[in-house]
Amino acid sequence: MHADADQQLAEFLSALVYEKRASAHTASNYQRDLKHLNRYCTNKLIDHWHSVQQHDIRTHIAGRHRAGLSSKSLQRELSAIRSFYDFLLKQQKADVNPAQHIKAPKQPRKLPKTLDVDQVTGLLEAGTSSVLEIRDLAMFELFYSSGLRLSELSALDLPDLDLANQSLMVRSGKGGKSRVLPIGSKAVTAIESWLLQRHNMANVLEEAAVFISSRGKRIGQRNIELRLAQWCKKKGIAEKIHPHMLRHCFASHLLESSQDLRAVQELLGHSNISTTQIYTHLDFQHLADVYDKTHPRAKKKPA
Repeated sequence: MHADADQQLAEFLSALVYEKRASAHTASNYQRDLKHLNRYCTNKLIDHWHSVQQHDIRTHIAGRHRAGLSSKSLQRELSAIRSFYDFLLKQQKADVNPAQHIKAPKQPRKLPKTLDVDQVTGLLEAGTSSVLEIRDLAMFELFYSSGLRLSELSALDLPDLDLANQSLMVRSGKGGKSRVLPIGSKAVTAIESWLLQRHNMANVLEEAAVFISSRGKRIGQRNIELRLAQWCKKKGIAEKIHPHMLRHCFASHLLESSQDLRAVQELLGHSNISTTQIYTHLDFQHLADVYDKTHPRAKKKPA
């Protein structure tokens, strides 16, 4: 494409990071997605972004679909393209957004696997035998207690905790949004036990992270995943459990008890309630009980 087109793309990616405060992960995905569109335009001898038409976007997305991309990935690519053209429109470098009314092919949502309450209890009450396991238990309790994302737990700092009021502050959730979350009493106890041990780790005076590695630095997301897998293996837990599964358990168990989808949405930090509806897989027995107790035609006849 023309050098001006490359410059406009670079300006958009810069604005995405420094003005929109997008995460490095999001910026990287958008850059990769738009690189595919750039390649399509080059092959079609399209020199400028304003020359791209709606049928070009449709043809490009169809080609990506034939290449094996999932509906979710295609939706993300379309989102990147729409955002880019919104940027060009504001800069008066384009007249229309050619991706505005293009939709990715739908595919059925697959619910993530979950554990029942007894299974979660078995996981969290397996006992600890080392300082690192005391830390691990605090992390796992917090996942289940507060429904944190993996990135949010890793980024948690000591000033974010208010154990006296059993709450925490997520300062940089998805989309840069912050939220205050409650912490259950079991998680508070586990965190307090860990904090008693934390000061014995190296570099703790220089490190603000709540959860640190054996080297005294903030524990990374991959390390947390590996510690959970190791915990399950050592405790004889057959299920393959990952941090997001504990977040999913938090949401589904809370929803089963409260029936309050909006509250669960706020706790999870979802901007759109349709995302939260993934967690509404209530078991049939619970639904049947609610039906029997509330539907005027469902009440059983007296004996």
